[in-house]
Amino acid sequence: MGLDDKIKHGAEEASGKAKEAYGKATNDEEREAEGKAQQSSANLKQAGDDVKDAFR
Repeated sequence: MGLDDKIKHGAEEASGKAKEAYGKATNDEEREAEGKAQQSSANLKQAGDDVKDAFR
């Protein structure tokens, strides 16, 4: 797993956090949920990266 993938997944998580915060600030429940889902997706990808790294 390359460093570029880890950076992409970290950026995706940060983007999700920003969406969630924006949704909370504007009382937009849909945007907040999108942010949480994006963070979950990024966390799963990061976990996959960690597993792949463990087998190297």
